[in-house]
Amino acid sequence: MAPRAHRHFVTGQVWHITQRCHQREFLLRSDIDRRRWVYWLYQARKRYGLSVLNYVVTRNHVHLLVRDTGAGVIASSMQLISGRTAQEFNYRQERRGAFWEDRYHATAVQSDLHLARCLVYIDLNMVRAGEVGHPSDWKRGGYAELQQPRRRGGRLDFDALMEILRCGSLRELQLARCSWVDQKLEEERCLERVPEWTESLAVGSFHYALSMLRQLAGSHPGRSTANTSIGHVVREPVARYQLEQA
Repeated sequence: MAPRAHRHFVTGQVWHITQRCHQREFLLRSDIDRRRWVYWLYQARKRYGLSVLNYVVTRNHVHLLVRDTGAGVIASSMQLISGRTAQEFNYRQERRGAFWEDRYHATAVQSDLHLARCLVYIDLNMVRAGEVGHPSDWKRGGYAELQQPRRRGGRLDFDALMEILRCGSLRELQLARCSWVDQKLEEERCLERVPEWTESLAVGSFHYALSMLRQLAGSHPGRSTANTSIGHVVREPVARYQLEQA
């Protein structure tokens, strides 16, 4: 898959990647297809060392939270995962044509409380969709894998998660994540979609947003910052931002 023109990966940075099926079709409606996406995610971790912090595969799009370890790992991984998933689906269905939208979107997320909130936002995706009552009930997601780690074929980088979130053990991480999800579910507006998590170029504090804006400014002028309900974000120029969300 061709990366989006504004892609600007930075070693050590956490990125929330989203990708939708072509024309938002429900091409991942079968668990077989979702399972194959997860399989290739595991292969990307095994082959390239992709540092996966969270993920969820829905019926028509995917969320992937990763830490950039450099050397083009994210680009190579996305090419493998997206390409193989599409090839296998088209072969099984005797189908031709695009499986994904032509570009995936990457949002930089500050590694503090904003990261914790992004983790939970991804966890609650299928709860917002009305598919399950709790993220533990959706097996093609990082929350279920964290709470019941796999002996083989695991996708999550537990060490990176514990380091970033300053958890001393896997059990501490499990309990913290469970607590964050339960707290969010108690909020009155917990199931509202928050487009800033998937449509912005960066999410974090004011100083973090300014820093990311400067890093993007040289080759991608016209970006701007805005204060939102989840923090300060970096956005595309207004005209382009509105066009892409139409």
